[in-house]
Amino acid sequence: MTFPNQLTLLRILLTPVIVYILTIDTLYYRCLAFVLFFIASLTDWYDGYIARKFGSVTSWGKFLDPLADKILVLSMFMAFFVIGEVALWMVIVIALRDLVITVLRIYAVQHKKPIVTSTFAKWKTASQMAAIYLILIVLVLKHKPNLFMDSPNWFSRIESFGLVEKIMYAVTFITATTGVHYLVENRHHVKGFAVSFFRLFLPNL
Repeated sequence: MTFPNQLTLLRILLTPVIVYILTIDTLYYRCLAFVLFFIASLTDWYDGYIARKFGSVTSWGKFLDPLADKILVLSMFMAFFVIGEVALWMVIVIALRDLVITVLRIYAVQHKKPIVTSTFAKWKTASQMAAIYLILIVLVLKHKPNLFMDSPNWFSRIESFGLVEKIMYAVTFITATTGVHYLVENRHHVKGFAVSFFRLFLPNL
């Protein structure tokens, strides 16, 4: 296994550790979750950078890297739901989008057909990562609201404003929109997959 793929695997292995730590409601563990997520995020950047720089890009890496990203992000949002920071319907929308796209990617790889990557996917990824970092910071500030300012009142105003909820509305909208755009751009794959799927149950179709 190449070193970039090892970094990708490390990101997957760190995911359940971060999720477990998030269930422990103390300042220390909230800070630890932030640090470990930061490390996991770095592996996402370094595995691609190293693979391109040293020419060690593999087909397995191309498949595993985005899958690791989805596992990490979806696990974080699910953990946020469990601890009461994110609404379940938002997590479901994000999960369904990634599930559909992942299935479509697998279909395209198996049939050795090129797949069009949405140019808006970067917006989706950026918004999701920003939201996760924001929520992690909020979780830390709930234990230490005067971390950045002497008065804790500013954090109370942010909570009353519902900043996390509003950010998650935006993230959910962006995620769903990019998913629709992705399906439209790869509609020939969608049609092919649909035909293959129904033939499993209706062989004479």
